[in-house]
Amino acid sequence: MKHPFVLIAYVLIFTFIGCKSAKKAFKRGDYEESVFRAAEKLRDSPNSSSSADILKQAYPLAIQQNLDDVAKYQNSSEPFHWKPVVNAYDRLNKMYDALRRCPACERLVTVRNFSNEERAARDQAAADRYEAGMKAMSNKTNRQMARDAYNHFEVCNSLVGGFRNVQQLLEESYDYASFKVVVEQVLVTSRMYQLSNEFFQNKINEFLNTNQRLNKFVRFYAPQEASSIKLKPDHVIKLEFDDFVVGQTLVQSNTEVVTSKDSVKVGETTVGGKKIPVYNKVTAKLTRTRKSVLSSGLLDMQIMNFNSKTVVTQEKFRGDFNWFCEWGNFNGDERALTADQKRICNVRELNPPPPQQLFIEFSKPIYDRLTNKIRDYYKNY
Repeated sequence: MKHPFVLIAYVLIFTFIGCKSAKKAFKRGDYEESVFRAAEKLRDSPNSSSSADILKQAYPLAIQQNLDDVAKYQNSSEPFHWKPVVNAYDRLNKMYDALRRCPACERLVTVRNFSNEERAARDQAAADRYEAGMKAMSNKTNRQMARDAYNHFEVCNSLVGGFRNVQQLLEESYDYASFKVVVEQVLVTSRMYQLSNEFFQNKINEFLNTNQRLNKFVRFYAPQEASSIKLKPDHVIKLEFDDFVVGQTLVQSNTEVVTSKDSVKVGETTVGGKKIPVYNKVTAKLTRTRKSVLSSGLLDMQIMNFNSKTVVTQEKFRGDFNWFCEWGNFNGDERALTADQKRICNVRELNPPPPQQLFIEFSKPIYDRLTNKIRDYYKNY
């Protein structure tokens, strides 16, 4: 347990550091930061006179700075000038929240709440973005204008959630703004590999459905979904295995005579009526066997323009997986073997994974290369 004097010393040190940080922020004109730091220290040490002095000076200056910004931007002719007004009121209300959590602070300064002002400014800023979005939506056939509209509606919704009918407009503008791609998945007719292929398909679908940051205006569809909504896509991605081999087995054996590195005791002989050990190098016949099971596949990807039915780009992706097992046996003197050779002789032949698992393993590098290609190809659409 720490001595009480040690604990007091720690409190004093942290209080001093906090006061110094608040003072530094005040000196460089960052009055908001100074308010937050002083409030944080006053919550822990309500009797800190230095933090109290800083707060009493910094808070009125921080309020005035932000109200000056409000006055500057409120009557500006710049587009979307209400957004910096919102930002100023947001900063004022964050200071209000911080000081309300500090009883000592409320005894030192008159805490001001600007929630009504912020709410009104948000409505004005949201209305600006809403009108800009509606103007951009006037030409729905222009994809870039539709994207501008979507961005305006997105900002509008972030300012005031559910502003007017913005949710409906977000969906409508996105439909016009998005680049639509149908992905025709790989078909494998063999029953043995259907489950494995479904795993591969599901991984690709998961990638396409969860990578919204790939490009938020690129939308991927499964063929069934596209058919149900009678979609006319921009691109169609066709995936097909040119070839795949699962479980191609190769067994190789090698037999050699090995000799011990050093001489070892091989017996005894009698010399002058005394038995003495006899040393010599020993040998053994070692057989090492390696079984390799190779699985591989070649996936063809074609990206086609739906309207012109032409191939925009095409690429092939190869995947390989090589499973192997090594074991051995020997005849002769075990002392002739090295430690590694002994280990091999203690290994028994193993069965390879089932074909379904081998299919999944060789498809993993194909998945990585394919998704990297799709990510790179559509990042600027």
